Amino acid sequence: MKDIHNNSQGIGSWLLENIVTIIFIAFTLFGFMVSSGVSVGYFFSELSSREFRNSFLELSLIIPVLAGLGLNFGIEIGAMSGQVAIAIARYFEMGGLSGLSFCFAVALIAAALCGYFTGKLYNKTRGQEMIASLIVGYFANGIYQFLFLFVVGMVIAVPAAHPMIKPDGIGIRMTVDLVPVKQGGLKYALDNIYQIPFVHALLILSVAILLLLIVRFYLNKRTGHAYRNNIFSFFANSTLCIALAGVAVHAMVTKSELMMVRKVPVVTALFVIGLCIFTVMIMKTKLGQDFRSVGQSQHTAEVSGINVDRTRIIATMISTVLAAWGQIIYLQNMGTLNTYNAHTQIGMFSVAALLVGGASTSKASITHAIFGTILFNAMFIMSPEIGQSLFGQAILGEYFRTFMVYGVIGVALGLHVWKANKKNRI
Repeated sequence: MKDIHNNSQGIGSWLLENIVTIIFIAFTLFGFMVSSGVSVGYFFSELSSREFRNSFLELSLIIPVLAGLGLNFGIEIGAMSGQVAIAIARYFEMGGLSGLSFCFAVALIAAALCGYFTGKLYNKTRGQEMIASLIVGYFANGIYQFLFLFVVGMVIAVPAAHPMIKPDGIGIRMTVDLVPVKQGGLKYALDNIYQIPFVHALLILSVAILLLLIVRFYLNKRTGHAYRNNIFSFFANSTLCIALAGVAVHAMVTKSELMMVRKVPVVTALFVIGLCIFTVMIMKTKLGQDFRSVGQSQHTAEVSGINVDRTRIIATMISTVLAAWGQIIYLQNMGTLNTYNAHTQIGMFSVAALLVGGASTSKASITHAIFGTILFNAMFIMSPEIGQSLFGQAILGEYFRTFMVYGVIGVALGLHVWKANKKNRI
């Protein structure tokens, strides 16, 4: 009876911790059941496109969580830095790879500087970093709007005839066309370098992950670290990889609807994979261990000789720079810069996507970010379809989508408080 009670407690605890993920999976499946207008090709085309343009932003949130800073809503500051870089590049009509490289370089400098001061602020607001990140985002947005609405034109002289500038010569237009890369612009500057069919990418990725699983399993066994091998996890992941590879091969042989899915931007995918590798590698360094130590206990870390303030500032700077680069990747895929609104929901949506993947205010991983991005964007795709199918109005799905975003963040913060109170009682 005791074992049954322990098992039921374990299942209940698992369900509670993963309730958000379960809700989103159920929502997506429900959407397919009630919607007849969503084809497999359309769904995966949209999902693939959204995944590659959003993943970099979600991954930028991991390091602050591990360093004990919680969910960094302040990545909006990084997004604004990226947008400033893009605005400068477009003003001087810089495009292609050279223009994109310029954007990354300018964003690096601007975001690192902003990240430094944001990190200093977080050190002054210990224990309230998430609230501070929200407020500093609003403050930075005010400066950003002042810069683009007033300084450009009133302080910095610009020609009114420039396509970016408003007709009265003061401020930047609401929407700036990034211009296709073939015409010397930034639109698809990264995505168009090299692309392959979706099913080919699925096959390559499945085989690569399968080989990686096998090699890691073998090396752990060979080096005397067999205890690291989880047999169930190994076989489950291997089976999934084989199944996905089988789906890809079947699609190629039968010319199924998956062949119609939009092509995968290889270089953009490599950027995302590179950030995943960077995150794993940095956590194995001395700095990465400092992040973990500070995240687990600032007092213990300080006693151990770690400069806690400096470590937290570095974590914030890295996150802000990565967010700036992520926003550049996002905007070159979108093809237009919504000057005054493109950054406003980046923090909320990125945090919500990370939480949907199973992360919390103190725990986050690459798996959480990637899986959460898939589920979150699947919900975005299906919401209007569900609204149209059930109520005859797609706009209701849009309202529900907004409700889900804020609901996810609310549930996650509620669980965080509940766990903290439970820990204090123990």
